[in-house]
Amino acid sequence: MVVSHPTPPVTRKKVRKSLTGAKPTPGTKPATESSHVDEDMSRDPLAQQLAASVDDDMGETSGPHASTAPSFPSLPRSAIPSQSLKSETRRIPIPPHRMTPIKRDWVNIFSPLSEILGLQVRMNVQRRCVEIRTSKQTKDIGALQKGADFIKAYALGFDVNDAIALLRLDDLFIDSFEINDVKTLHGDHLSRAIGRIAGQDGKTKFTIENASRTRIVLADTKIHIMGSFQNIKIARDAIVSLILGTPPGKVYAGLRTVCSRLKQRAL
Repeated sequence: MVVSHPTPPVTRKKVRKSLTGAKPTPGTKPATESSHVDEDMSRDPLAQQLAASVDDDMGETSGPHASTAPSFPSLPRSAIPSQSLKSETRRIPIPPHRMTPIKRDWVNIFSPLSEILGLQVRMNVQRRCVEIRTSKQTKDIGALQKGADFIKAYALGFDVNDAIALLRLDDLFIDSFEINDVKTLHGDHLSRAIGRIAGQDGKTKFTIENASRTRIVLADTKIHIMGSFQNIKIARDAIVSLILGTPPGKVYAGLRTVCSRLKQRAL
C-alpha cells in the first residue's frame, strides 16, 4: 500500500520596494534611476547650485506671505535730496483778448500759485505767456501741473474764484467742444443755437450751471465746462439738447429729474 502525503502550499512573500525609506546596505550599488541622477548631481557643482536655488524659491513661494505684494508709503518730496531735483518750467500762452483781464487780476492769479503751491510765477509780455517754475518751497510733485491747469482755465475765460477750485480739489476737469461738433450750422441757425444756450440775460446758462454744479463759458462757437466728471456729462447733455433744437422748458424738466436723482443718491 502506497500512502501519499499532501504537499504543503508554497507561500510567496511580497517584497515591497521603497525608494525613499530603504537604505542601501554598505558595499552594494543601488539599481534605481534616481540614485544615478543623485550621483551625477553630487559630482557636478553647478547642478548642486541650481538645485539649492530651486529649493530656496520653492520655500519662498510656499510661505504664508507669498501672495501678498509689499506696500510702501509714497515718498515725500522732502526726502529726495535737493541736488537731484531740477527746477521745471512751464509756459502757458495767453490769447490776445485775455491780456487785459490778466493784467487786472494779476494779484489774484500769482498769489495762490506762490502761497498754496509754492511756485515761482512771472508774466512774459513779449511772448504773451505766463511762466511758472518749481522752487525749494514746492512740496507737491504735481504742483506744476495744477498751476498750469489753473492758468489755462483763466485763459479760457473762467473767473479767478472758479479757477482756484482746480488748485484745491483733485476731481475737477475741463471739457471743451464746439457747436459744429454736435451739428453743422451756418449763419442765423448758428446764432440762434448760441442764443438758446445762453438764454435771455444768461438765464438758461445759469440754470444749467446751478443744476449740474458746473461752470460754463460760451466763447463764440466754443463751449468750455468745468466740474466733476458726472456733472460735466449732465451739463453737456443739456447743452447738446439745446443745440439740436429742444425747447428750454423741456431741458429744464430733464434737469429737475436729474437733480432729484442726485439728491436721492447723496442721501
